[in-house]
Order: sequence, then C-alpha cells, then structure tokens
Amino acid sequence: MSKTVITSRGISKAYRLGVREKHQDLRETVMSALRTPMQRLRKHNEDWTDGEDTFWALRDVNFDIQQGDVVGIIGRNGAGKSTLLKILSRITEPTEGEVRMKGRVSSLLEVGTGFHPELTGRENIFLNGAILGMKRAEIKSKFDQIVEFSEVGKFLDTPVKRYSSGMYVRLAFSVAAHLDPEIMIVDEVLAVGDAAFQKKCLGKMGDVVQQGGRTILFVSHSMDAVASLCTSCFVVNGGQISDRLSTEDGIKQYLGLVGDVVDVPLAQKPRTQHKPRDPIFTGLKMYNDDGPTNIISCGEGITFEVEIENLDDPGELTCAVALFNTKNQRVAVFHSQYNSGMTFRATPDGKKRLICTVPSLPLTPGTYYVELVVADGFQMLERVDRADRLELMFADVLGHGKLPSQRQAAILLPCKWKM
Repeated sequence: MSKTVITSRGISKAYRLGVREKHQDLRETVMSALRTPMQRLRKHNEDWTDGEDTFWALRDVNFDIQQGDVVGIIGRNGAGKSTLLKILSRITEPTEGEVRMKGRVSSLLEVGTGFHPELTGRENIFLNGAILGMKRAEIKSKFDQIVEFSEVGKFLDTPVKRYSSGMYVRLAFSVAAHLDPEIMIVDEVLAVGDAAFQKKCLGKMGDVVQQGGRTILFVSHSMDAVASLCTSCFVVNGGQISDRLSTEDGIKQYLGLVGDVVDVPLAQKPRTQHKPRDPIFTGLKMYNDDGPTNIISCGEGITFEVEIENLDDPGELTCAVALFNTKNQRVAVFHSQYNSGMTFRATPDGKKRLICTVPSLPLTPGTYYVELVVADGFQMLERVDRADRLELMFADVLGHGKLPSQRQAAILLPCKWKM
C-alpha cells in the first residue's frame, strides 16, 4: 500500500495588492520563532485579509498525493498554480492551512532556483545536494552525469551569475533530475530552454517516471507533455482546485476553461510575464486580401498585426506568433528572427507595431488559437496563450475534393504517388 507523501489541508494564500511580500533570511526566521506567543498571535490576527486591496491567489485547497504519483497541475495563467507550488516548495507560507510533506523535495520553479549567483556551477551542484540532505560522496557519484546532461561543462568553474538563462535552466534541471529527491516539483521553467533541450528534459522525466517510486508534480501548458507523463491531474481555476481527475478528463476540463477567454480584449487577457509589469501585447489584428477576418480557407494567406506597448527592455528583442489546435498542440510558429532574421529594439515611447505575413497556411480545417510571445534572447518577457481564434475552412487545395481531418494530421503537404 503506497504511503501519502504530500497532504494539503485548507491551504489559502492572500496578497495585498501593491505590497511586496517580505521573505525572511535565516536570522529573521530564528528571531520570528522566538517571539512571544502573544506577539505571534497578534500578527496572525491582523485583519488585512478582509480589505478591498486583498487578492486571494488560493482558497481552501485540499488534496493528498501518494508516493510514486505523477500528477499534472494545469490551469490558465493566473489561476494559482505557481503560488501552490511555491507553498509546497517552502518558498512562501500559506495565509491559512497547512502542508505536510515526507521526503526530500527538489523544486525547479524559476530560472536559477536554489542557486547562489556568486558560486560556480560546480559549487552550486554540491550546495544543492547538501540542501537536499545528501552526503558529499553521493553527490560525487552523480556529478559526471549531471555535468554531461547539462552541457555546461566548459563553464563549470564560472560563477552562475554570468550564465545565460538557458545555461541556468540546463544545470538546474540536471541537478534536480539526478540527485534523486523523493519529491520533484517542476513548473513551466523548461519553456526558457531551447526546443532540443526541452525534448531532452521530457525524455529524462519519462525515464524517472518509468523507474517508479519518485513523486512528481508537473505544471505545463503543453497538454502533450501532461498526457505522456502524468497519471492524473488537478485543474486549478480561480485559486481553487478540482478533485483528482484522470489525465484525459483533466485536459478536457482545462481546454474548456481556456476557450472561455478568447473573446476578452487582448489587453485584459491572462498572460505569463518574466516579471510583473503592465501588459506588453495590447492589440492583435488578422486580415487577408479581403480585409480583417479570423476565418480563412485552407492554404490561404493571413497577416498578423501585433501592437506592443510598455516595452523598455534594452536588448535585441524578438516576437513570435504561434498556432495551437484544440488539443493545445503547437502546429505552427512564425518567429521574427528564425523566419525573417529580424530583431528589434524598444523605442523611447515603448510602442511597436509588428506585421507578420504568412503567404499560405497549409493546415487542416478546424479551430486554431493564436499565441503571442515577445522575448529577449532565450528570456521570455511576455506570453499570451490564447490571444485570438482562427478558423480554417475546407478548400480543395489538393485538387481531389478531400482533406484529412485534424485527428489524422495537422499540416497539408503536397506529394505524388504512383504504382
């Protein structure tokens, strides 16, 4: 009989809008523990959580997770997923309720989580292992595997503050995956890495799952990854969590939720940002030769006009438009640098209008969703998952009156057969 390794009872988390949450260092934590009971009680009973400036990121979350479970935690941007994982990782404390965990926990929530910027990559590997409670001999036995997987061997004795975001992620994931924690918590941080490394990470997680015994909590917007790795799901919506669902039912519920936000004005839509800021993407228009439209025929061309504001980042910036099908699978991406060799810089007023013209869209008929991403190198600045909806209607593009469905294929490619 499997044992329960994570128990959540009545977890709630409130934030005061406009107030940065204070994180304590070790000295402050010790001093806090030594406060008189009356002082601690008075602090606990502060009634700021009833004010109009209070935002509840989580409310009354209850669940149990057994050893060896591989659980997907899915939901729209801003639903409360990352807040929940930060509480489970002891990065932040709940406002109400408690969490009990049994076993060593390794968390990969943000680029460089758990790394000391002044230490080298080599030193941070040993530091992370020590934090997990591993002996130096245990860490050394895994050291070569960690370095080989991370592909940062040449920079191993360089302080990690000089690493790019991609290098941070490669080393952080490699440490988390190879140091054998009983509980592994992984957020969308893998999206920072390149596509080849993302595939490599998912393959490694698949190997870990097959070995059994490791408990994994996995947050992703890729339903393919969730479906292939997870045995069950929780859907987070508006700070509340669903009952445990099968992976298939959880994905269906999630897709129903994200479909609800398509008709909201772009500036008001949920988005993922590297750091809190005013919305960058504020406008999106789609049109063809006949004018504005979000309905085109298979094989027809389409133009995306993107409006950007509040952009003051100093680097070489890129923008991408991606299309997802109703299963949340990315089927096409149009990237300013990869497709056209174009980067751009912010202007003094922070505004840009970018135009992406696709001469032909050879996708199968059906509904697709538009994703917008602006980035500085590998660092994503902002992503809007479902900025708009695009409908592709049947057209006889192959010349014989038939087309495959979305269940059979995503892309229409011409070919010739003969016998």
